[in-house]
Amino acid sequence: MISRLLTIIVITLVSSAGNAQSGDWLVKPVTATSQIKLSADKKDLMMNNGLVQRSFRLAPNAACIDYRNLVNGQQLLRSVQPEAKLVINGTPYNVGGLYGQKENAYLLPEWIANFTAGQSDFQFSGYSIDDLKPFVNWKPTTWAMNKYQPHGKVLTMSYKSTVPELTGLKVNVHYALYDGLPLIAKWLTLENSSGKGFKINRVINEVLGMVEEESAVVGSPAQMRKPQGIYLETDYAFNNAMRYDISDQTTHWKTDSSYTSQVNYNYQTPCLLEIYPDKAPGVELRPGESFTSVRTFELLMDSYDRERRGLAIRKMYRTIAPWTTANPIFMHLVSRNDEEVKTAIDQCAVTGYEALILSFGSHINMEDTSVENIDRWKKNAEYAHNKGILIGGYSLFSSRRISDDDDVINPATGKPGGAFFGNAPCFGSKWGLAYRDKIKSFYSKTGFDIWENDGPYPGDVCASTTHPGHQGLDDSQWKQMLIQKELYRWLNEKGVYINAPDWYFLDGTHKIAIGYREVNFSLPRENQMILNRQNIFDGTWEKTPSMGWGFVPLTKYQGGGPEAILEPLNDHLKDYEQLMMQYYGAGVQACYRGPRLYDTDATRQTVINVIRWYKKYRDILNSDIVHLRRADGRDWDGILHVNPSLGNKGLLMIYNPTKEKITRKIAVPLYYTGLTKTARISEKGSAPQQFTLDRKYEVELKVTLEPGSYSWWVIE
Repeated sequence: MISRLLTIIVITLVSSAGNAQSGDWLVKPVTATSQIKLSADKKDLMMNNGLVQRSFRLAPNAACIDYRNLVNGQQLLRSVQPEAKLVINGTPYNVGGLYGQKENAYLLPEWIANFTAGQSDFQFSGYSIDDLKPFVNWKPTTWAMNKYQPHGKVLTMSYKSTVPELTGLKVNVHYALYDGLPLIAKWLTLENSSGKGFKINRVINEVLGMVEEESAVVGSPAQMRKPQGIYLETDYAFNNAMRYDISDQTTHWKTDSSYTSQVNYNYQTPCLLEIYPDKAPGVELRPGESFTSVRTFELLMDSYDRERRGLAIRKMYRTIAPWTTANPIFMHLVSRNDEEVKTAIDQCAVTGYEALILSFGSHINMEDTSVENIDRWKKNAEYAHNKGILIGGYSLFSSRRISDDDDVINPATGKPGGAFFGNAPCFGSKWGLAYRDKIKSFYSKTGFDIWENDGPYPGDVCASTTHPGHQGLDDSQWKQMLIQKELYRWLNEKGVYINAPDWYFLDGTHKIAIGYREVNFSLPRENQMILNRQNIFDGTWEKTPSMGWGFVPLTKYQGGGPEAILEPLNDHLKDYEQLMMQYYGAGVQACYRGPRLYDTDATRQTVINVIRWYKKYRDILNSDIVHLRRADGRDWDGILHVNPSLGNKGLLMIYNPTKEKITRKIAVPLYYTGLTKTARISEKGSAPQQFTLDRKYEVELKVTLEPGSYSWWVIE
């Protein structure tokens, strides 16, 4: 709480200087728009949106000389670096950059006039400014919290080389500045207009000499904190970790030996940032072709507070990937025949559910291209659509063995095996390319709305030289990633909603697992309730509620006895209702996996009541979560939804997992609701009470809960 108050103070101080957006950008909408313009003396090109400023000196070569967080006034740069680095035909080259800085602990503007350009570097040749265009042409077809693509400006700076061997190779460095966020995206395109090919061994699309986070006389880079004033994310991530920081394949914090005044005795301070994928690209750029690098999103941070940092990341996702705010209410059906599909569709329509997904183990096979199979699922889709229900299905890609000819080849053995999942198909093999085409054909012909893709391409390299989708080991990861990403973008732009257990959000996927251990669903229901709330709490620090899905086993899953499942549903109605409420109360969709949603009139009405409640408060329930207390089974736990732009500014969910009635006084933090003086709070629709916020933007709420129960409060 102290760090949040300090952040508020900093925002006020910096805003008063007149250089930044007035107020807190996480609470008050930003009115300033992105601007890119020359300085008065025409020497510098400046990007500014009221929250972040990045400036470039244009001569004798272009280089970034200023990178500032306007919210708190923090300067990120300590030294000038190239704008990018390339390795072409085995030789390294810099793109832009200036030389002559002798002190690398900080950069003074008056030094820059004496800097020089490197003769063998790519030289700045001009720039252009355009409006920001969507990277994925998503068109909303269902309910979504944000239905608008982001706005901003794109600066493109072009470079050419005077080295004879590189004649005809043009490098464009792109910077996208977003309205309303301290966010800049950066990527490169290479254009080959020569009559020869180039081997692109490596593309480093971002290089920043950044102010170090801490000074240590001794210690390795792994032991020292990396700069915390910036959050980095690229569209090149995989690991099945359900988290970006572990899935990241591109961020490299390196040491800088030219920084000779650093405190670390062996010059080991991690303060030089480079962005590139380790095992890519290694591609041949043929005459007339172009190449696009990974895209880096750089979100500037103004606080160490975990909640505030998470709120910033979540706002970034809602802005740059608005499709992730779609959140259809779906059931996971385990089916054996079409009649069971129709019955489940009918139950969805009756209860207010919006979608049906045929789960793993069902009788759907999207790889069957026969006329009979396509016709069958087209009819099922038509039946669902006539009932107002979306329909989707499950398909497995990676954790399976196809054949020696189609599996990824281990470079150490020259044989299949040793992949992320042991054996896995190569997306560039004949089978892999055919799989892509079969999925596209299935969705084009059947009208299906949702794709649940399990085991998407996990980054396996492949040493095969006979697969049509890549040349060999060097380009195998890059080319397979391109195939996977293109498939997701294609489906997204066709209006298909995508669940995938890996981090492809920036290329069109909508949802990922929130993070859980599958065998836990064989534990007793009372255990599952607490574990599920822990999973929700842990899985929503960087993800919005709509970005993650949970799990509720209606029937037996991963073992367990009658105490683990909900069927017969009417016999466990209290548990069924609470499991639904704690997921819907978090704004998180769960896979209710089984043959039906209800078995009796009482069960049907319970499901209807929960869904009506969720839809009534859908906007606030899909809004940001402020984490109050993690479930531990010993005392209350809860979360608070906040959204200053809504009439309902907040919605509080509190649980009592104990076997005793409890009464607690809970400090409810309301800063991110946008309320500043008073709040009206009502429990379960009762008459609201008025509270006065204290100097910490909190109110004290007295809560009484029966054993094993929950309650909710709306805040206006």
